[in-house]
Amino acid sequence: MTDDPRDAHASGGRPRPSEAPVSRVELDARGLRALAHPVRVRLLGLLRTHGPATATRLAQRMELTSGATSYHLRQLAAAGFVAEDTERGNGRERWWRAVHQSTSFTDRELAFRELDAALGYLRSVVAAHTLLAQRALNELETLPEPWREAVSLNDAQLCLTPEEAVALRRELTEVVGRYRPHDPTAREAAPENAERVAVVFHVLPGLDGDDGLDDNGAGGAEATGTAP
Repeated sequence: MTDDPRDAHASGGRPRPSEAPVSRVELDARGLRALAHPVRVRLLGLLRTHGPATATRLAQRMELTSGATSYHLRQLAAAGFVAEDTERGNGRERWWRAVHQSTSFTDRELAFRELDAALGYLRSVVAAHTLLAQRALNELETLPEPWREAVSLNDAQLCLTPEEAVALRRELTEVVGRYRPHDPTAREAAPENAERVAVVFHVLPGLDGDDGLDDNGAGGAEATGTAP
């Protein structure tokens, strides 16, 4: 699978190793408030996934104006999530790069203290995940057969204690961590037939006593190796 050409880098180049983002950033209050907006979450995700880009290229990708993307990029820069890529461009347009590869949000006290921002951020993440799945399904018909066999959409209804749910989340994270991460700065290190693969999982307690029959969930639906 190839990236959208609107996300291509200048002169067809990849981000240089010196531009590689550091691994992870833990959200503080300022960062949480900066990411409590769906456009900023998507912009940051695009820069992390595809590498440096201009506001114009990002605007084309997101179907926004370049003025809107420029504004949100400046907000992300003020919070330390993105930085200007001074080695790119021709002086007429600024290039931006992600400073980190991923975001961690584990501060419970911060979440309660900044509840509106925390909910705004988490809702933006869910919206980004939904858009990612929808876009992948739109491209499903054009995928080569081996990749169509790899597609999986699953959910399960479990009966767990809080401790078991935490253990499950940690185990899933460990499993994902065994595999090669996507790194736009080191694409040549991956096998020739390797492509970017998104793995999204949620652990969502249902504390309303509902048995799952009347809600809008899939209720244990499974779609693995889906092909049109």
